[in-house]
Amino acid sequence: MASMMIAEVIALCSRPETWSAAEARARIRSGSWRAPTAGLAAGYVQANLAVLPLAFAEDFRAFCLRNPRALPLLDVTEPGSPIPKHIAPEADVRCDLPRYRVFRNGALSEEVTDLLSLWRDDFVAFLIGCSFTFDATLSSHGVPVRHVDLGCNVPMYVTNRETVPSGPFSGPLVVSMRPIPRADVDRVVEITRSLPAAHGEPILIGSPEALGIGDLQCPDFGHPVPVADGETPVFWACGVTAMEAVRRGRIPLMIAHAPGHMLISDLVVCR
Repeated sequence: MASMMIAEVIALCSRPETWSAAEARARIRSGSWRAPTAGLAAGYVQANLAVLPLAFAEDFRAFCLRNPRALPLLDVTEPGSPIPKHIAPEADVRCDLPRYRVFRNGALSEEVTDLLSLWRDDFVAFLIGCSFTFDATLSSHGVPVRHVDLGCNVPMYVTNRETVPSGPFSGPLVVSMRPIPRADVDRVVEITRSLPAAHGEPILIGSPEALGIGDLQCPDFGHPVPVADGETPVFWACGVTAMEAVRRGRIPLMIAHAPGHMLISDLVVCR
């Protein structure tokens, strides 16, 4: 009986949602976790990543500030430094995300699992809030989070809404979608409204066609998830908006997280 209880405790502590931020980053850095980070290290703030040469940093910072729902800035590194000293001073953005995308002249060039060989002295890393941050909060309030329950990535869609441009950066808003029971929608809006650093409240409830989304089962990024009877699709602004801006601006070089593969910061969700 005692050995069974010990085994249960060990199993509980090994579950990804119970990891600390530092433990999650260590597993990612070692290569033992390469999957999306939804549901990982519950209670910690997750962050999108955008890495740009210094020559584009001020325009991109302004782009984030002009589009705060999609791109809420959490931290900006010093030129050449991979350390996000305000949100995770022991982290390294070159190797603490499970997967990265490299864009050259606006086009996706490759996916890599670290940036150690690509890093340059003029790189500036932007850490941007992510809606994965509130998934654990929704779950703790009894709201189902479909992509976490299914162990897949959240579906993301390019919309017909335009961002406010800055320099070479412009383009469509990207959104993530979660099916929410209709009885829980008002509560979900209230919960997420209190978390502006994680995109805040939804930008749209229902009516995907109003965003130019023709088929919810064909997302532009991530995986499709079913919307059950009694549920409505709810849409939040998404940090993948930055990748679309890079495509349109044909930026010579930009590195981002692969959609759904975030940095786990040391910040704790306050709700």
